[in-house]
This record gives sequence, C-alpha cells and structure tokens, in this order.
Amino acid sequence: MATPSPDVKGFFDPATNTVSYVVSDPQTSHCAIIDSVLDLDYAAGDISYEHADEIISFVKAQGLTLDWLVETHVHADHLSAAPYIQQVLGGQIAISREITQVQDIFGKVFNAGTEFERDGRQFDKLLADGDTYMIGTIECKAIHTPGHTPACMVHLIGDALFAGDTLFMPDGGSARADFPGGDARTLYRSIMKILALPDETRLFVCHDYQPGGRDIAWETTVGEQRANNIHVGNGISEDDFVAMREARDATLSMPKLILPSIQVNMRAGHMPPEEDDGEVYLKVPVKGLRSQA
Repeated sequence: MATPSPDVKGFFDPATNTVSYVVSDPQTSHCAIIDSVLDLDYAAGDISYEHADEIISFVKAQGLTLDWLVETHVHADHLSAAPYIQQVLGGQIAISREITQVQDIFGKVFNAGTEFERDGRQFDKLLADGDTYMIGTIECKAIHTPGHTPACMVHLIGDALFAGDTLFMPDGGSARADFPGGDARTLYRSIMKILALPDETRLFVCHDYQPGGRDIAWETTVGEQRANNIHVGNGISEDDFVAMREARDATLSMPKLILPSIQVNMRAGHMPPEEDDGEVYLKVPVKGLRSQA
C-alpha cells in the first residue's frame, strides 16, 4: 500500500523566520496546524494576531476540520498562537511528554511559583516516542528527537516529516544545542533517526534564515539532507559533529524573543496569570547585578 501524502501549506513569518504548517488529509479534509506564531511587539508589549488569523482564514476557506495543534518543542524564538486558534477552530494542543523537563527548568528560571504546574497539564495531549495519532485517514507518528531541547519531537505524517528545529534546510545545517537541557551528542543521534527514513520522505523545516541571501525555502527530502546537509551530510562522524556544533554554539547570541517565548510556550501558549492590578507581565531575570549598598 502506498504511503499517504498529505496536503501541506506553509506560512512564513519574516519577523521570526518561522514556518507554520497546515497539514491536511485530502480524503477527509481533516487537518493539523504545526508550530503556529503569535505576533509580539516586544518593545511595546503588544500582542497581535495577523499570522494566526491568516492560518484561520485558510482553514475556513478550504473547509477543513482542525484536529490537532502540534508544537514540535517549546520554541525560544516565537510565541505560540495555539490557544487563540483553538478558541476559533477547536482541536487539541499536543507536545512531547518531556515538556515536564522544560517546565521544571524554566519554572525555576522565571520563579513561576506554585501556580505554574510542571506536569504538562496545560496541553491537551502529551506524546511519547513512537505514539501515533490520526489526521482523518492518515496515521501520524511522533518521534522523540532531543538535543536542541529535551522535548523536541519530529512528526511523520504520511510521507511528510515535520522536523521542528532539529534540522534546517541542507544549506542551513542543524539547530543549536546549548539551551538548558540541550546536548550536541544527543542532537546528532536524533538527527540519525531522521536520516534513517526513506530518501523520498518529504521534510519540512520550522525555520529558514536564507543563507547567502537566497529565497525562502522550507521543503526538502531526507535524501537531500543525507547527501548535502552542511552539518550532518556525507557521513560526518558523531565526534566531528559535536566539535563543530559546540564551537558554533559558543559564537551565537540568544534569540531576541527567548524570554517572552519560553514563559508563554511552557504554558502551551497561554500568558502568565494576571497580577493584582489586572495586567499580565513577562519577567526578565537580571544577571550580574553588583551590590549597590
């Protein structure tokens, strides 16, 4: 029996270089939305919904039924729009069950207190490695791929793999592995799981940074990654990858939206609770402060 081929529509957010996807079953018109984006003007503290509304409009125009809102991991570079989309279209918000590791780490970083439960209950579905779920008639498989973060998962939906931040386009390489809970050696082994899939498997990335100034691109194949990926192609050894990744990570600055993104995304896209003045605040932990006594 031939592997089913879902319809895939990408939506690119240039402010965060993020690609969100609507993945649908042509037979039943059921769909999933993967890695949605909520717009944030960080300097002004303003939230808006242009990119989420674009996806909602597409789903409605195509007559699709939304089953799932999938987060490939807790993103550090954009806020999730999953709760907003869910209010309009329904569906269940899903993430790796290893989200609890991320919640434990960053619950402490942001001193979230006892109001912030660290058991993943903010999400509707917690997925283990190898778990399956359905989009219409198409079986989807969740594959745990830690290394960038402890809770990273790629999703194999028919003949299409959604790689999150584990891999970029072949000329973009791989994700960083220096966030809390990340590890370059673990990332290499996760990438090998992906490269073991059939060559013809379509592969969709979560970010594209347009290396060399080329046009935006977000679809490749496992075969192209195995042959041409600048970080893991041509059979690079694990030790060589680790040395490259760790040296490269040491030169990278933090994503500009990492602080608001993690506070929101560890809560499944929900904002922290209102404070006693009725306002919502996002925290900035301050490091290196000298005593002013």
